[in-house]
Amino acid sequence: MTYDCIVIGGGPSGLMASVGAATNGARVLLIDKGEKLGRKLAISGGGRCNVTNRLPVEEIIKHIPGNGRFLYSAFSVFNNEDIIQFFEGLGIQLKEEDHGRMFPVTNKATDVVAALLQKIKELGVTIRTNTPVKTIQYGEEVHEIILHNGEAIQTKSIVIAVGGKSVPHTGSTGDGYAWAKKAGHTITELYPTEVPITSNELFIKHKTLQGISLRNVALSVWNPKGKLIKAHQMDMIFTHFGVSGPAALRCSQYVVKALKKFEVPSIEMRIDSFPDENEETLLTSLQKRIDSEPKKAFKNVLKGLLPEKFLHFLIERAEIDGDSIADQVSKQALRQLVTQMKSFSFSVNGTLSIEKAFVTGGGVSVKEIAPQTMASKKQEGLFFCGEILDLHGYTGGYNITVAFVTGNIAGTNAAYHALG
Repeated sequence: MTYDCIVIGGGPSGLMASVGAATNGARVLLIDKGEKLGRKLAISGGGRCNVTNRLPVEEIIKHIPGNGRFLYSAFSVFNNEDIIQFFEGLGIQLKEEDHGRMFPVTNKATDVVAALLQKIKELGVTIRTNTPVKTIQYGEEVHEIILHNGEAIQTKSIVIAVGGKSVPHTGSTGDGYAWAKKAGHTITELYPTEVPITSNELFIKHKTLQGISLRNVALSVWNPKGKLIKAHQMDMIFTHFGVSGPAALRCSQYVVKALKKFEVPSIEMRIDSFPDENEETLLTSLQKRIDSEPKKAFKNVLKGLLPEKFLHFLIERAEIDGDSIADQVSKQALRQLVTQMKSFSFSVNGTLSIEKAFVTGGGVSVKEIAPQTMASKKQEGLFFCGEILDLHGYTGGYNITVAFVTGNIAGTNAAYHALG
């Protein structure tokens, strides 16, 4: 059997591309090397599937630091509100949570995957799992997909949706880069983003703060000249190897880039535990606490301000004896503590590997992709979507939005191309 369009990769972008192509009348074959489709989707959002984000398009693009502006044209064709309508049309009721994140009311990613698969089957898409692709032979009008078992399948349009190199157990192991190169595409340097950060600091090595979570702090990355590179105000957690949690994940790509740019073994990060207060007001509020219980132990007067272990750690850093009587702590020592609370500094030396990252930075250069169709500018009948492209967002529904939007557009235009 010949197909108008072959989609390689059954992740979020490939599933959406299959829907886009089949809805527009193409005979579609969806190929995936794994046993199951939608594996990355099933584990996204902590198993709840953060389907998209409801923020205005301008805001969404700001949350896609990796070439977000490339998506303006795409969002004018199919956007986050269209994603919401699409899933609600499949019977998946969605709810909005903090920062515009959209989840299924059932809190089950598997419901989202099942609804997508059901839609694909209704549209008559042929599915082949456990079918690894070896290579692609590009022709003038007809292309051939060569499978590992030697079988060759002909088609007019190909959508490559195989993901990047992150979370390899879901099947994204970087296979698509070679096929893109073969068609003449540039692959920009790959690096981990949305990934935990590593540190050699003694307090990390000794696991002094391991497991301590900080709520709504400002975590920042600084260059060797003491200039701020980037700050994110969110939650974070200390781990046995460094820092993780939403704020750290968002800062990670800036750590990777700064280490490379300045060719240094480590880079400075700072934690502002009270980002909504300045040093003077914080100092005043600490002084008020002391004035109300002057004869209590200093560390007990400040109880509840921060997680206990972290508070005691900062008190020690400010060279204060936590057991000393509160009103005997000098003004100067109190100022030192405020400095620690507002800009606790530590050095970091990298991140976990790209395989441990949530998202791959880098990929097929978007300069070589038509932004309104996701078509290759190098090869007729070739389309790309999802994480294989040099596009990446922060966690919070942004990457999945990129996958669904680029997938829908790639599939739709692959059908148009094949059917003339």
